[in-house]
Order: sequence, then C-alpha cells, then structure tokens
Amino acid sequence: MAFFGSPAWAVPVLQALHQHHQVVLVVTQPDKPAGRGLQLTPCPVAQWAEAQGLRVEKPAKLRKNPDFLALCRTLNLDVAVTAAYGKILPADLLEVPRFGFLNLHPSDLPKYRGPAPVQWTLINGDAETAVCIMQTDLGMDTGPVVAKWRTSVEPDETAVELAGRLRDKGIELLIEAIGNLESLNLTPQPSAGTHAPMLEKDDGKIVWERTASEIYNRHRGVQPWPGSWFEHQGKRVKVIRMSRVEKLASPPAAGGGGAGQEPSDNNPVNVQPAAPSSVVQILDGLTVATGQGCLALLEVQPEGKKPMSALDWARGARIQPGNLLQ
Repeated sequence: MAFFGSPAWAVPVLQALHQHHQVVLVVTQPDKPAGRGLQLTPCPVAQWAEAQGLRVEKPAKLRKNPDFLALCRTLNLDVAVTAAYGKILPADLLEVPRFGFLNLHPSDLPKYRGPAPVQWTLINGDAETAVCIMQTDLGMDTGPVVAKWRTSVEPDETAVELAGRLRDKGIELLIEAIGNLESLNLTPQPSAGTHAPMLEKDDGKIVWERTASEIYNRHRGVQPWPGSWFEHQGKRVKVIRMSRVEKLASPPAAGGGGAGQEPSDNNPVNVQPAAPSSVVQILDGLTVATGQGCLALLEVQPEGKKPMSALDWARGARIQPGNLLQ
C-alpha cells in the first residue's frame, strides 16, 4: 500500500499501517522553510518514514506529473490511504490502486468537508461528531463512507484533544477496512454538505460582543493555531487558558476594599457586567464581560513576552475593574 499524509497528526496512522501491512511508498508535502534560519525541513510524516527506511516521495504537484504517476503504477498497489495529506488527488491517480484510496476524515460526513473539520465542530459548539473512513473520489470529502464512529464532544475538549481521539478510533476502523477490501460496504453521501475551511489568523480574534459560550467554543477550536487573542492598547495578547464563569464571586465584606483595588490584592470586585470586554472581577483570573455572560482569563502571552498568569499581566498593565480589554 501507499500512504499519503504530512502533519504530526498523521504519523500514528502511518505507524499503525506500517505495523500491520507493507507500506511501499509514503507521499508527503515538499519540505518547507522552518526555524529562525528558514532551513528546508521535512514534514513530520516524512521524518518518521525516512527514519524507518521507507521510500518517501514529495511531489510538488500531482496533476500532470507523469513520472510520479508511472512510479505509482509500477508498485501494483492494492490500496492507498490518505490522512491530512493536503492535496486534491487527480482522477488518473485515484484509479491506480486496485481498491482505490481510503481517507481517514474526523467529522460526521457530509458535515464539515474540508481541511479543518475538528476546529469547526468545536467553534460551532456541536455536541456530537464522528470519524469516517471514506473512499476518495474527485470531490472534496464527497466519496462513499466505508465506516463511521460517532461520539459526544466533551464540554472542555480542545481541537488537539478531539482530533487525537477521533484519529485513534479512525485507525481502528481503517485497519478493519483494509482487512476487508474485497467486501467493503460503501454508503454514498448526500450531495449537500457543509464546508470546513482552513483557519486564518483572524479566526482566533476574540470578539467580545459574542456570547461567553461562543467565545469559549472558538477558543477550544482554534488550538493550537491561530489561538485566541485580543488587542489591548495596540498590542496583541494571546489567551492560552480561559474558563467559563457560571456566576460572579460574592461581593467583599464591609471594609474589604472597593473598585479601586490593585489586581495584586486578589479580592473579588462585584462590578456588574457592562460593555463587552469590561473587566468585571480580578480574583483567580480576570473575569471579563462578553455580549452575554462572562469568561475568566487564566493565562496569557503578551506580544513579545513569555506566557504568564493573567493576574501578572494585569498587574503589569495596570488593569483594574471597569477597564476595557481593547
């Protein structure tokens, strides 16, 4: 068989295939500049495959690439597998393996076709999702489904965690499907579906006018990239950790201080939510008002600095209750 994949997420898929079957070819994206020196660096799948002595090819394009197509035809492939490869496969290549291409896709197809299904599952606040093994056709994740496993989404699960969990179950489904190539049950997908486009940097920007649930779900979905962030006094602040706030802390006892407290006092301040982005309380974190409800910022990374607790950042930035984080 041949394996097509590129990022670290796909490495365990290749590892499992290599353990159970003969992988005669690994195809990845070309090397890309990385690090301070922008040195050309193989992607994680290529690095692992090369370390195992597997044959690795990194074609810049698949369409109108007769040399690569001829190579694949000489291998007498029974099947090929894709997992986060990142390129559309042309018709002549799809016809090469005897049983076609199988793709591991972490969504409840036909929902979230495209490159970022797990991220948009979380951003949209879905309570359930799935992982599918599908047979690749000329469309984008439109081929018939071979196997599907549904699961609930945990309320605090991040994209990294959910993607890993779906991938691991998908590996089980994939190994089972490859062992049953002669009699796969192909279930056609409906033509209509939803698209999950690649995330952009601005997808991580916190829009305080959204509800607390919407902001929190987006925060889960944009991990690890582009991450959640906002701008304060012209500088970007990345939010590494945040939490839901079910209710505000009780007001301080008489004589315990008021709205003029410094953040380091570590006392709650009972300020009712006003404008979105208002700092409502400074306690274990910064409680911030949104369009509906509040969120607590726990750990942040100011532009050009290392990660720190939100309280330390607030102290240095002289944030006080009633200030706006914008």
